[in-house]
Amino acid sequence: MESVIIFSGSSLICFIILALFSKKLHLSLPQDRVLRSLGRISQQKKESEERVKPISKQTPRNFIRTVLQIFAKKNSEVQEKDLELATAGLKGWNSAEWKVFNQAVAFGSGLLAAAASFLFSLPPLIKIELAILGFLAGYLYPNIWLKSKLKQRKEEIQRTLPETLDLIMVSVEAGLGFDAAMMKVVEKQKGFLSDEFNVVLQEIKMGKPRRDALRDMAKKNNVDDLSNVIASLVQADQLGISMGSVLRNQSNQIRQKRKQRAQEQAQKAPVKIMIPLVFFIFPSIFIIILGPAFIQIMDYFSK
Repeated sequence: MESVIIFSGSSLICFIILALFSKKLHLSLPQDRVLRSLGRISQQKKESEERVKPISKQTPRNFIRTVLQIFAKKNSEVQEKDLELATAGLKGWNSAEWKVFNQAVAFGSGLLAAAASFLFSLPPLIKIELAILGFLAGYLYPNIWLKSKLKQRKEEIQRTLPETLDLIMVSVEAGLGFDAAMMKVVEKQKGFLSDEFNVVLQEIKMGKPRRDALRDMAKKNNVDDLSNVIASLVQADQLGISMGSVLRNQSNQIRQKRKQRAQEQAQKAPVKIMIPLVFFIFPSIFIIILGPAFIQIMDYFSK
């Protein structure tokens, strides 16, 4: 029994390690092959080396951040991770600090699992496997939590967007400007979307153009409905079209899309319910219906 546990644990650890480090291989991607053929990869490396200053020439204030950036990923992945952290609400974090935190949680959970394994009389190999599994669990959990936070935020923005557009539309048609209408949203509603409008208003007060602030909000949240609404508003602002009509049309379209998504989920339900029906409900029904008959048949042939 112990050999089976050791073999299964070792196999699980190997598969998880392969899954974690398979993302490091970027040379086989089509985009990298095209960039290599055009000679862009070496150019990007030179530009990144020119942007990085030697540690000795930096101030002590930025020394720790520079040391953390050494262990960070390449620039595109760093920007993507920074964007994910800002979208999830962790505005004071960057990718290097998140990576250090992730590794600290991983090593801490690994040490806790190793300490807990010594409280029981287990074989040494199982203790090592428990420590490695604890390390992997601590390494994966922060990213899973971050993904769930992003999904929750996007779903709430998608759900509250039509009502927010209705409030802005009513405010604009009542005679308020678009900035004052966004201020009404911040005052009357609570949630992620109102917080984003508050950030947009603060950026506008600091001198940033309204179009750029709205585009940054759409880029940061990465919600298709919100991106379409902001693109329509920016285009209407450029062409001088009435904001009220654009907001009304966008609100109706988003409600129609939400209805279509609900219908799509309802149509997927019969397919998803087949798995519990086949593997759990049907066997129980067969046992209840055919069980007594099977017992009577066995008694008949035993006589």
